[in-house]
Amino acid sequence: MMSEEETPEQIMSLPLDAWHRAQGARMVPFAGYEMPIQYEGIVAEHEWTRTSAGLFDVSHMGQLLLSGPDLDAAVEAVLPIDLSTLKLGQQRYSLLLDENGGVLDDLMVSRWPEHLYLVVNGATKWDDIGHLREQLPDDITLNHLEDRALLALQGPKAADALARHATGEYPLSALTFMKFGQYTIAGHDVTIARAGYTGEDGFEISIAADAAEEIATLLCGEPEVKPIGLGARDSLRLEAGLPLYGHDLSPETSPIEAGLIFGINKRRRTEGGYPGAERINREIVEGTPRKWVGLTLEGRLPAREGAEIFAGDTQIGVVTSGGFSPTLGHPIAMGYVDSAYTEAGTALEVQVRNKRLPARVAKMPFVQHRYFRGS
Repeated sequence: MMSEEETPEQIMSLPLDAWHRAQGARMVPFAGYEMPIQYEGIVAEHEWTRTSAGLFDVSHMGQLLLSGPDLDAAVEAVLPIDLSTLKLGQQRYSLLLDENGGVLDDLMVSRWPEHLYLVVNGATKWDDIGHLREQLPDDITLNHLEDRALLALQGPKAADALARHATGEYPLSALTFMKFGQYTIAGHDVTIARAGYTGEDGFEISIAADAAEEIATLLCGEPEVKPIGLGARDSLRLEAGLPLYGHDLSPETSPIEAGLIFGINKRRRTEGGYPGAERINREIVEGTPRKWVGLTLEGRLPAREGAEIFAGDTQIGVVTSGGFSPTLGHPIAMGYVDSAYTEAGTALEVQVRNKRLPARVAKMPFVQHRYFRGS
């Protein structure tokens, strides 16, 4: 997970840096920032999030605000999203693609009044900003909201804990998965989206950076809430079968082989008009030589990124993410394999520490998502 090599002069501090250290966090360099990898232990934090509510600091992510004339048309020329169906208060998953259809980043797009709000990955945000400024017309304004922090409150008890403090025009219970609204917490204006990266019900809270410590302390004062680090965030998203950019996605991968056709909205598959559309439409029809799959392994030894996947004596793929699943009690992994070996239950082997470990192709998510879509 911590594969990015950072040099000291590149490392920046999050708005909550001192707060994390005061909570006993072990800090590590990730995506250009010192970030908390764990507080009391990855497995304990993983299990707490699954059963209660965990607070994650994801302020390293890029928060961007786009505005200007003919904004939807300008953005649709860059992203394969159908903005005609994105209503006020909704957000949607999308992809930033190069001219060959390779994935430059995956991101979230939200419809604000007269604006589009984007959340992009922390490790790629500066490249994303440069790419968007180059590709968008000059009369489209891109504001990088550097004075904002982003917190994620995740888990089955997140809604109860947050509802005690968030007030707005509509109750928090009116928000369903992939919807957002404007609220107030402790006198601070915040934007709350019902979304996250753990597979659990939860929320992402965009706040002024100078309010982050007050709000984090307030939320962690609730009995259901504890601070959670990057380690558990990674094991949770792995169990949820969610890709991580720079590992499962890259310019060398297309959305179709990565199973992300849902990120190419239906109208755009027909009309095209976005980078890489020709290749992607061809792959939709003809298929791809390889596909991204889940794997379950026997024993307790996990397969990590880069481990080779075999069918008999033939290497047919490579692991892109892997680890031990605390919820399931055995190792799981994700990776790309030749398309002939993608059926669930297919027996394969993974090379780990000079050993071939038995593995089987598995349906994802490994642990069922529990997003709140309404009662």
